[in-house]
Amino acid sequence: MSQAYFIAGTDTDVGKTTIAAGLLQAARLNGLSTVAAKPIASGCEKTPEGLRNADALALMAESSVVLAYDQVNPFAFEPPIAPHLAAREAGVALSVEGLQVPMREVLALGADFTLIEGAGGWRVPLSDQANLSDLAIALKLPVILVVGVRLGCINHALLTAEAIARDGLQLAGWVANIIDGRTARLEENLATLAERLPAPCLGRVPKLKVVSAAAVAEHLQLDLLD
Repeated sequence: MSQAYFIAGTDTDVGKTTIAAGLLQAARLNGLSTVAAKPIASGCEKTPEGLRNADALALMAESSVVLAYDQVNPFAFEPPIAPHLAAREAGVALSVEGLQVPMREVLALGADFTLIEGAGGWRVPLSDQANLSDLAIALKLPVILVVGVRLGCINHALLTAEAIARDGLQLAGWVANIIDGRTARLEENLATLAERLPAPCLGRVPKLKVVSAAAVAEHLQLDLLD
């Protein structure tokens, strides 16, 4: 039976792609077919083939189902700014409906393990009215939350979990990505997160000297997902 999840973060730069790549690697090690997409990406580089985003390329590298870049990342923007601002500057109108079509095509491939990665936190704007979270709602995907563990992460994680629940979606699991290894009372913070978040912790990823999907996968437990 195929599984599909929306990858969200408690903030920007909390390691969503790093964790997503690790999840894909872990799934592949379990013999599952994998595919992932990042519908919107800002901070892309110009290449002879067009704009390319490092996060989208990282997801492609861990996907066993081969897709063209435009299928994985249909909306790519060069400036490293909020996606709705980058789209506005590029003269592109973003909408939930416009994102649904390519993402449903990815989901329709029926890979054993599919990830759709968001951008920034849960309430990233798409347009004047819509948010990227509306895409997760439209696709009815359970959510895996990447918690960037540093000072303030408990508040960010609990507020995000509340918003996910308010939007009618299931928090399927969360991953503690320890981006600041010097966080005071680290163990106590992790224990509080485990007590307060209404989903299983899929793993604690330490601050790694060498970051790779394989290294991250060693700290994850996919069998805890429904």
